[in-house]
Amino acid sequence: MENISAVFKEKKLKLTPQRIAVYKYLCSTNEHPSAETIYKALQPDYPTMSLATVYKALKTLTEVNLIQELNVGEGSFRYDATINAHPHIQCLTCGKVDDICGMPLDDIMIKANEYTDYEILGSKIYMFGICKDCK
Repeated sequence: MENISAVFKEKKLKLTPQRIAVYKYLCSTNEHPSAETIYKALQPDYPTMSLATVYKALKTLTEVNLIQELNVGEGSFRYDATINAHPHIQCLTCGKVDDICGMPLDDIMIKANEYTDYEILGSKIYMFGICKDCK
């Protein structure tokens, strides 16, 4: 939690209990929850926190690079507390989103440089398939 405190202090932002709760929840799960899922999970401990507050907390946490926002094309965003570059895979049946661990993105970035004259600054890779539970 020192990390979030240091980042908010450096950015001169207020560190509210709601922002801490959202961040802690994301750090505690390997799931990639939507704002609605986070809201429902936090509701028992924070009954007065609104869905709008969750969205605002997520926006702020994304802006200060403590979490990443994932757009897997389903009309709402998912969130991930693992901010280092890594690919994701989504089940087309149940919608679950998982990390693809151990797949080095550096090789893909180097290879991509051979096909463009852009200076590549980053990437987000989403793959789609059917998870083992839905097969």
